[in-house]
Amino acid sequence: MRHLFAKFADFVRESDKILLSLLFLAAGYGCIAVFSATHYMESLRPFIVHTFCLVAGFGVILVGSLFEYNYYIKLWPLFAVAGIVPVVLTFFIGYAPAGTDDKAWLDLGFTTFQPSELLKVCFIITFATHLAKVKKTVNKPKTLIPLCIHGAIPVILIHFQGDDGTALVFAIIFVSMLWAAGVSWKYFLAAFITLVVSSPIIYFFIMNNSQRERLKNMFDIDADILGVGWQQYRGRQALANGGFWGQGYLNGDLTQIGKSGVPEGHNDFIFVTIGEELGFLGCMAVIIILAAICIRCLQVAKLSSQDEGKYICVGIFAMLFAQMVINIGMCTSITPVIGVTLPFFSAGGTSLLCLFSGMMLVHNIYMHRNSRTIHIRG
Repeated sequence: MRHLFAKFADFVRESDKILLSLLFLAAGYGCIAVFSATHYMESLRPFIVHTFCLVAGFGVILVGSLFEYNYYIKLWPLFAVAGIVPVVLTFFIGYAPAGTDDKAWLDLGFTTFQPSELLKVCFIITFATHLAKVKKTVNKPKTLIPLCIHGAIPVILIHFQGDDGTALVFAIIFVSMLWAAGVSWKYFLAAFITLVVSSPIIYFFIMNNSQRERLKNMFDIDADILGVGWQQYRGRQALANGGFWGQGYLNGDLTQIGKSGVPEGHNDFIFVTIGEELGFLGCMAVIIILAAICIRCLQVAKLSSQDEGKYICVGIFAMLFAQMVINIGMCTSITPVIGVTLPFFSAGGTSLLCLFSGMMLVHNIYMHRNSRTIHIRG
C-alpha cells in the first residue's frame, strides 16, 4: 500500500501540470463541440463514446505514467506486432462504416476499431528505438536504407488500405523523426527533388479518379460544388455564417441539420461546426490549444535525457501538428479533403484513446526526466 501511495505522490509531484492542463482544455472543449455536432441525432452514442474515451484516456495517462518509458521501449517487438497485425487484418475482414469506402476498420461487435490509429503510436515507439540504436551512423547509406524501409512499411500498408490521408500523416512523422535524429539536409533535398520529378507518375498512375478530382478542386474551389467540392463549399458557407462571434452554441444553421448541411460535421469537419457556432474566436481557441500542446511536446523533447524520449516526443508532435494543419486546411478549402481528423475534437473513440496513449508517452518522458521519480522496472 505504501508503495502505491509513493507512486501516486511521485505522479503528483513530477507530473507535467502544463501538459495536463492543456489536455483538460482540449478534452473539455472537444466534448462541448461533439455534443453540439451530434445532439440532434437519433442516438447520443457518438457523444457518449467520445466522453467515455476521454475519461479512459486520462486513466491511460495516470496508469501508464507509473512505468518508466524505457519499459515500453524494451517492448518494441510487441508494439511492432500490435501495430501491424490489426492493419493487415483489415485486408481480409475490414469493415467500412457508413459514409466511407475504405475498409480500414475492424468490427468488434460492440464497437468498431481503426487499427491505423494504434499503428501511429506503435510506429513512433519502434522507430524511435531504431533511430536511437543507429544514431552514430545515421547518415550512412547502409543505415538510412533500413530506416527508410522501416518508415515505408506503415505508409505503404495504409495507402493500400485506401486511407491516403493517414498515410501522409505517417510520412510526416517519419520525416520529422529523421530530421530530429540528425539526418543530413542533403538527403531531404534529394528526396524532395525525387518527389517533384515523380509527381506526374503519382498523379496519373497512383492517385485514383476521386483523389485527382479533389486535388483539382483545391485550385478551383467552385469547379464542382455539387460533386467533390460540396463538403468544402458547405463548410465555407458555415464558417462565413459564424463570422467573428458565431451564431451561438447549438444554433448553427448548417451544422445542426446533418448531412444536408455540412457532411461529417461531428468528425472531419468539426472545426466548421465550431466556426459556425462560436465564430472566429472559437476557431482561434482550438488552434491556440492544439498549438500549445504541440509546443509542449517539443519542450519535453528538449528535456529528455535519452534519445528515445526525444524522438518519441518529436514523433507525437509531428502526428498532432500534421493532423491539425491538414484538417484545418480541409475545412478552409486550402487542402483537399483526405479524411484526416482534428486531434481531441473530432468524434471517434479509437482516435482519442490512441492520442491519449501518445500523450501518456510524452507525459511519461517528462516525469522521468530526472532521477527523483521512483521507477517501476520491467
